[in-house]
Amino acid sequence: MHLRTRLKHLALTGAALAVVTASLPGAAVADSGGRGHHPSDRGLSAVIRYTEYGVPHILARDYANLGFGTGWAQAADQVCTLADGFLTVNGERSRHFGPDAATDGSLSSAATNLSSDLYFRGVRDAGTVEDLLATPAPAGPSRDLKELMRGWAAGYNAWLRKNRITDPACAGADWVRPVTALDVARRGFAVSVLGGQGRAVDGITAAQPPAAPTGTPAEAPDPDRTAAAARDLFAAENAAMGSNAVAFSGATTANGRGLLLGNPHYPWQGGRRFWQSQQTIPGELNVSGASLLGTTVVNIGFNDKVAWSHTVATGVPLNLHQLTLAPGDPTSYLVDGRPERMTPRTVTVPVKDGAPVTRTQWWTRYGPVVGGLGPQLPLPWTTTTAYALNDPNAVNLRGSNTALGFGKARSTQDIADTLKRTQGLPWVNTIAADSSGHSLFTQAQVLPRVTDELDRRCSTPLGRATYPSSGVAVLDGSRSDCALGSDPDAVQAGVFGPARMPVLRDTPYVENSNDSAWLTNADRPLTGYERIFGTVATQRSLRTRGGVEDVAAMAERGRLTVADLQRQQFANRAPAGDLAAADAAEACATVLPGDPEVCRVIGAWDRTVDTDSRGALLFDRFWRKFTAAVKPADQWKVPFSPADPVRTPHTLNTAAPGFAKALADAAAELRAAGIPLDAPLGAHQFVVRNGQRIPVSGGTESLGIWNKTESVWDAAGGGYLEVAHGTSHVQAVGWDGGRCPVARTLLAYSQSSNPASPHHSDQTRLYAGERWVTSRFCEKDILRSPALRVVVVRG
Repeated sequence: MHLRTRLKHLALTGAALAVVTASLPGAAVADSGGRGHHPSDRGLSAVIRYTEYGVPHILARDYANLGFGTGWAQAADQVCTLADGFLTVNGERSRHFGPDAATDGSLSSAATNLSSDLYFRGVRDAGTVEDLLATPAPAGPSRDLKELMRGWAAGYNAWLRKNRITDPACAGADWVRPVTALDVARRGFAVSVLGGQGRAVDGITAAQPPAAPTGTPAEAPDPDRTAAAARDLFAAENAAMGSNAVAFSGATTANGRGLLLGNPHYPWQGGRRFWQSQQTIPGELNVSGASLLGTTVVNIGFNDKVAWSHTVATGVPLNLHQLTLAPGDPTSYLVDGRPERMTPRTVTVPVKDGAPVTRTQWWTRYGPVVGGLGPQLPLPWTTTTAYALNDPNAVNLRGSNTALGFGKARSTQDIADTLKRTQGLPWVNTIAADSSGHSLFTQAQVLPRVTDELDRRCSTPLGRATYPSSGVAVLDGSRSDCALGSDPDAVQAGVFGPARMPVLRDTPYVENSNDSAWLTNADRPLTGYERIFGTVATQRSLRTRGGVEDVAAMAERGRLTVADLQRQQFANRAPAGDLAAADAAEACATVLPGDPEVCRVIGAWDRTVDTDSRGALLFDRFWRKFTAAVKPADQWKVPFSPADPVRTPHTLNTAAPGFAKALADAAAELRAAGIPLDAPLGAHQFVVRNGQRIPVSGGTESLGIWNKTESVWDAAGGGYLEVAHGTSHVQAVGWDGGRCPVARTLLAYSQSSNPASPHHSDQTRLYAGERWVTSRFCEKDILRSPALRVVVVRG
């Protein structure tokens, strides 16, 4: 940065600080500095202005100082969750919690602490993240991002030194410790590989070469069963993360400017939660939105010109290479007939109240050997065959480069240019709108460069089954001509370049609800992409069908405003109810002739999942049982048609085996729990915070609900007692021609996981009442907040 520019930034920051402090009574400004400095945070400082619901607006002079304020503010709200995550990425869970306990699943799929530790200690021992940090941009993280990480660690540590932890989840715990910028980067790495190595942690850490032959060779994976398991593994309806997002172009809006509604579906507990903030470096960056915990940047958000959100994409961010092993040596494999030794990584994990555990992981030119992708998809290592996992995001620490570029974007074109330049997103689509009326969808993911041609030429018999059904390619690892190759516009080898990715610009709407790019706009289907990105002309989920129906109708109606986005978020229409409830009620009289109440309640249900909807709970329990018992092809009388993908399939097949039983079992289940069949949904779908029930609207993936709520059922406790995952950070954003965006936000589970915090459940109560937070983006609005509290934080 030139000296003149730096001085300008410092002057602007000083002016802003002067405005803040001069506008407030002395008691409203708290100084959280202290005597002395820590070497890692010497001279770092930031101003944090808290407005309603504990949303911090962080003001700093440069990226290191912005990171400092962000790390401090995140620690204040989420110190226990953050500390738990740092234990994970340093491979220290077994030391503190024992080897057999389960993780919260936020940073990998590991079933136990020991499996998690073996993987993450392996990453640490190999210096993987250090190598990525040393990689120059654009393939590696930018200098600004490194400064953010350095400052974030210093801010987190400063908060730990100067505050007493009141959250009972970790108060007094010896595992809450200072962190380094490297720890912050390791957490970013874990997020990047969630869809690849992170999905296969148990398979990586358990894979061992076969013992001496016993005369009974291990059985090879069955292609059909493996294909079905892979399809289920990567199906959106089985995922713990998902999202809706829609951008409307100016052709549909009241003032010709764009609109964006983002509705990510993420876990309500643990380390994969969002956290709200505004980050400001005067003259350099001014962005508001939500960050995944432990990240230094705003991941989804808006500024004064552009807004964006993400949805979990259908692209498969991994592939497998089937290895032909050298005769007599199961730790060597053949490439073009020549043996190549696997590389052993021996990892030792300290264990609470026990001896350390040492295991060896085996690595190849393609990546680690895996014994499977979860328990349902075994990949046995035999004397002749093994499987190696390729995850291109294991060399991608650029995701925050992308987010930082988005924060500085001035248009959807800038969003697209940032994606081309940084290529950092591992497992999401991007949907954006801007103040000039443009809309954008792009599936710009870091994906293995598996083309359909490469699949035809190089897939093994197993791959010929898995790739068409799931997008999981299994390539012949014994042939060098089956290498992934490179695109000229890709920043790393073995991945697709931007020119190969699905993109749709400036249509009246672009919408995604975790299906492939095909029906982003029903009038302009996207085609021509490789199978690994997703399917074309296949049946859509009920959530996609309902979402496309809703937003297409909104676009056709036109004259849209932010208020229309807010109404869509809480419309709580159940597409499954619209399609099936009348048929179910009509058939009910025949299959349950002695129970007219069941038929009456389903027939009278209003087809919504509002908290006061009567019959929603009965239909929900019936529908879950019906869809679990009846194959998708047998659920409807009229099958799916690619020519009519939004309206088909339809007409409930009430003659399907399982229909009558599902209906009877749902009614019996509610009665056994003492729940009236026509009870209002909110009386039995709720969360408990500080001893008080908070009713929750929304519904499950299988019902097709936009406002997704995947709750934990406990009939003995009275219904759905907690939300596992669903609507998280919602933003409805537009522009009115002024200098400030028109934005409404909502963080469904609130800012803090600490039950002692005033912001532990305040937005959860807003969510229950379908009320929103009016975002304060401009300085004048921040300073007018009746809840304004200013904290000057210093190292």
